[in-house]
Amino acid sequence: MESGGRMSDVLVGYDGTDESERALGWAVGEARLRRLPLTVCHAWRWPYPRDYIDREGMAIVKRTGERLLDHGVALARNLAPELEVRKRLTDGGAASALLHMEHEADLIVVGSHEPDGLPVGSTALRLPARSHRPVVVVRSAAPEEGLVVVGVDGSSGGDAALGFGFEQAALRGWRIRAVYGCWEPGAAPGGDLSIFGDEAALRRVCGTVLERAVAPWLVKYPQVAATTSLVLRSPREALFEAADEAALVVVGARGTGVVEPLALGATSDAILQQAPCTVAVVQRGLG
Repeated sequence: MESGGRMSDVLVGYDGTDESERALGWAVGEARLRRLPLTVCHAWRWPYPRDYIDREGMAIVKRTGERLLDHGVALARNLAPELEVRKRLTDGGAASALLHMEHEADLIVVGSHEPDGLPVGSTALRLPARSHRPVVVVRSAAPEEGLVVVGVDGSSGGDAALGFGFEQAALRGWRIRAVYGCWEPGAAPGGDLSIFGDEAALRRVCGTVLERAVAPWLVKYPQVAATTSLVLRSPREALFEAADEAALVVVGARGTGVVEPLALGATSDAILQQAPCTVAVVQRGLG
């Protein structure tokens, strides 16, 4: 697809680990579904201070990175011989390299370790917080049939997440469930906390928010089997519960989090770190 005169692609980070190979597999499938080229990126890093000059040593490290990248490209081409696969070798940090190339991408795919609390400096945390593109953090291979769970809260970030989630469900032939964990007094409609003392009123008001948020996407993607779920629990608890059944959880980045300097939003940050399945983080305004 073209946007503003540029040709988009699916961008994936690859470093030879099992986690990055799962991400590569997901990215290959995504590129095929979107009919886009795939760009495989590897960032090699000189492990010593920059002022320590060893040109021969740096050349060896760079060549190792080149061979690793070539291996990733070969894997991608074996998975999808018809796919156009490009390669990009850079030096420095992986997150910085992918951010530098994000203007060329429809979305970015990276791998992640099992959900046991990601270190603050990890690419899987830094990239979604700073990218203007949807970022898919892969924890498992994409199944043939699956469920997309999307967090809804009536915000622009939630709407962007819904748009991406419905697109994924349509591309993959999956089901989608829009989940609104509405027990969040800090986001009470109109700041009226009294509504939390009246369960019927809370269900009525928040149910209206949920249905209105989902309605335009039902029209745009009538082929997608969609359900909604209003849960009288916190957004974090509601999404964690739903994630047990999901192949993909999609959240918006609200930018209200307490993990500096990531500022993903408390719920998005928690889901990204601890959800058992693959997670997509979508910045507001991208739906």
